[in-house]
Amino acid sequence: MKVLLTRPEGRNGQMQQALTERGVAFMVTPLLCVEGIAVSPEALSLAKEADMLIFISTTAVTHAAKLFGSHWPTSRYYAVGEATAAALEQLGLNVTRAPDDCQQTEGLLQLPDFDQVSGRKIGIIRGEGGRETLAETLSQRGAQVNYLEVYRRGCPPLDPQATVAAWQAFGIDTLLLTSGEVLDNLLKLVPKECFAWLNSCHIIVPSCRVEAQARDKGLTRVTNAGAANHQAMLDALSL
Repeated sequence: MKVLLTRPEGRNGQMQQALTERGVAFMVTPLLCVEGIAVSPEALSLAKEADMLIFISTTAVTHAAKLFGSHWPTSRYYAVGEATAAALEQLGLNVTRAPDDCQQTEGLLQLPDFDQVSGRKIGIIRGEGGRETLAETLSQRGAQVNYLEVYRRGCPPLDPQATVAAWQAFGIDTLLLTSGEVLDNLLKLVPKECFAWLNSCHIIVPSCRVEAQARDKGLTRVTNAGAANHQAMLDALSL
């Protein structure tokens, strides 16, 4: 097994250490980059007035911390996954996260706190786009939902032919993809003539949503890890 790690720059360290300890060869090629974006005063004000704030990612926590500084709203805090919850806790905040067996949007929506939300003000802290199901479902339950978008995602500048050739030369046969955006960037990067090689690889994804997205694109060797954290990914690798 030779594994490709694709998290943004600086976010692969924990998995690198785990794979090194287990004697598993790996390469690191970030397939996602993020940058902060300007936030409107109105959007920031709505977030500060929210009864409940939901954080989609650790990146959302990092960029929100720059906006709130030492004056965090007196809201209840929620996180989609374990790593995001840990990032909030490191800031001294009490946080509720999605259940261990479903660390994704669907799991968060199963929490009793979100059963009766009619009239509640809920802010979703995220990057540009994504997680529409969360807002739509909460709105259907009667909540007043607003977004605070604090970053945008992109793909690092990579040469398609040279990058895939390097992966093949190294013998990559397993790819860890921690979001739908990473999957999208991968599919845009890999030349059509290399799709057969990609389809021969074991693709590990974090959720049912991304698994369906991968299979819709023709990938067949896909495993749903059930979460994006490193332990879930290690379990999916059977390590």
